[in-house]
Amino acid sequence: MEPTIVDRSTQTTLESLNDPYLGPSVEIQNEDIEGKSVEPRIIGIARLLWPRRVGLGKAALVGFVLAAIIAKLIPNTYQANVRIMPPDNSFVSGSSSSALLGLVLGGPNAPGGSGGGGLSGAVGDLLGTQKPGPLFIGIVGGRTVADHVIDRFDLRKVYGIKTYAATRKKLFSRVTFAEDKKSGIISITVDDPDPARVTAMAQAFVDEVNGLLSHVNNSASSRETQFLEKRIAAINVELQDATKKLSDFSSQNATFNPEDQGKAMLDSAAILEGQLIAAKSELSGLQEIYTGQNVRVRSLQAHISELQQQLNAFGGKNYSGSTTLDPNSLYPSVRQLPVLGREYAELYRRAKVDEAVFTLLTESYELAKVQEAKDTPSVKVLDAPRPPEKPDWPPRALFALGGALLGFLFAASSIVWAEYWSSVAPDEPYKAFLNHEILPAIREKWASVRRGWRQVVSRIRRSDQHQSA
Repeated sequence: MEPTIVDRSTQTTLESLNDPYLGPSVEIQNEDIEGKSVEPRIIGIARLLWPRRVGLGKAALVGFVLAAIIAKLIPNTYQANVRIMPPDNSFVSGSSSSALLGLVLGGPNAPGGSGGGGLSGAVGDLLGTQKPGPLFIGIVGGRTVADHVIDRFDLRKVYGIKTYAATRKKLFSRVTFAEDKKSGIISITVDDPDPARVTAMAQAFVDEVNGLLSHVNNSASSRETQFLEKRIAAINVELQDATKKLSDFSSQNATFNPEDQGKAMLDSAAILEGQLIAAKSELSGLQEIYTGQNVRVRSLQAHISELQQQLNAFGGKNYSGSTTLDPNSLYPSVRQLPVLGREYAELYRRAKVDEAVFTLLTESYELAKVQEAKDTPSVKVLDAPRPPEKPDWPPRALFALGGALLGFLFAASSIVWAEYWSSVAPDEPYKAFLNHEILPAIREKWASVRRGWRQVVSRIRRSDQHQSA
């Protein structure tokens, strides 16, 4: 019997499905059904949340409002920043070794390039050469600078803290020090609720660092200035003492300048002697004409006697070698003046020497102060702090948007969890335990709390009514 040949090209779709040869297997059909029935989880969640979009929007709005209120209640915090450049490495190292090392290894100051800067820094660290950046961060973040800033702005009262240690901890929690490793520039950032105080505090750190560096400066000019200050104080005391002794001596002995005073006295004595000679000649002429009782003769004799007394006082006729002026004399005699002049010259020389030394030390002191100012390291302010234009914290817009997102996520999570919980079979152990043990206990506890609160409110109302009655 010959096999029957069937032309399958003319079969319809229904015939093909019924044909055991062309129809797919049962396993393939099940796989196709499962593949068509499973959808992505995100689509399922979106399909679940879409009918409840109004409630989700309300939840997001509530979160937005609550977060905006919380952000509004948070106090503003302002920020001020100052950028400074510390002194060079010569001050930090205390000698020329680091500068020489930089030149040899091609450091930043070496002529012809800066390719060996990293090697110079590495060798400098191995040899104990310090870098100015970490050193100045350590200085500005030290206890001395912090205590000066605390006292300057009375931060213990501002922060409501009694001890310096706790105040320093609070202060450093609001101050940030950062160094740019490439340029070496140091940034000081200060946070504070007061915009005026935060700017002044940022500048205060710079001022206190400069003051501290000037105080601890131990250069040669600083030591010279300290020595000159002591010598000027000592010489000033000696000069005042010498000047006082000279003035007391001149006042007691009527001696001011022995050389000029002696010359003036000799000139005056010569004039008196000339007048005495002329008066005596005139008296001799009058005695030849008149008797001794004549008025003119007697007047001339009295004049000659007065001239003689003055001449004797000028010449010191009765001088006995005393070094003190006679209380009855207005000035020393010519014989006494050299003796007084010797002591006057000694006092005058001492006063002039002390004055010259004082002047010289004062000039040297001023020059040393100028040199000390040159040698004293000081930070250079690159960007001075400016008053902040707006608060740095809190970011209220981000707070509000974050609150809206949290409200939306909380509501969406609640819906997804409720849907999942409803799909769990009631006979599941954990669901049965929750429904029969946990939730009833919570409801009972909440009911007792509500009853207690109602009792408290009723008692308060009764007491108010009793007092009003």
